[in-house]
Amino acid sequence: MFTNVALRTVLKSSVGVLRESGALCSALSASRWTCSSALISGPRVSCVAGSFALPPPVRHYARAAKKKKTGPVSQLSDLHPAMLRLDYAAVPLAQTTDDIIKRLLSLELARNSDKLKLKQEQLITLVQRDEDDRSSVEVQVASLTAKIRNYQEHLLRHQKDKANKRRMLMAIDRRKKLLKNLRLVNYHAFEKVCEQLGITYTFPPEYHRRVTRRWLAKKAFCIKVFEEVQKQRAEKRLKMKESLAPADAAKTAAVQSQ
Repeated sequence: MFTNVALRTVLKSSVGVLRESGALCSALSASRWTCSSALISGPRVSCVAGSFALPPPVRHYARAAKKKKTGPVSQLSDLHPAMLRLDYAAVPLAQTTDDIIKRLLSLELARNSDKLKLKQEQLITLVQRDEDDRSSVEVQVASLTAKIRNYQEHLLRHQKDKANKRRMLMAIDRRKKLLKNLRLVNYHAFEKVCEQLGITYTFPPEYHRRVTRRWLAKKAFCIKVFEEVQKQRAEKRLKMKESLAPADAAKTAAVQSQ
């Protein structure tokens, strides 16, 4: 009998210890999830003893689309897609053919080089002297202007294209020389070309050189040589006059005697 009573008391004490340990574990788990929920951004995690609920996952499929960067307007944008290419514009049969053939011959399916040819022709008609003028300075400036603007638009998209950049700089230098010559020869035509093509002519900067001792010595030496050469030439002229003086005197005496 005593053994049964002792056994019952041991069982009751073990059940109480188990209950206390379960409560302690649930409290620890709840405190752990509450601490971690403070670090999670968004809605707060609801923690209950023995259970928890995570926030819904954040999905980024509803983000705003990135706006495309809009560059400068191309010089070829004013060409209508229905316009015929330059090679077929003067062909009468191309004007009366069906729509499919017209579409194949139009600028809609044309290359950039075909569009550039048509743009060059439009700029040439603005500045040419007459209908047959194809080689004047004004025509060359118009053709170079269309090429330069095409190079500029290409380099805005492809900044590392060094070959086309070099071609653009060469075309700019060529156009500068032509405009400088045209300004000296025919200023009225120079103003007309700049106005029709939208060119802003700027004068080249003045040349400045850093003064050094070597440059000063070289300049002084060159001046000294120039002065010596001028003296030698003056002496030669004087000797030539002295040698020709008797002959001139004889001629004048003969003329007077006659």
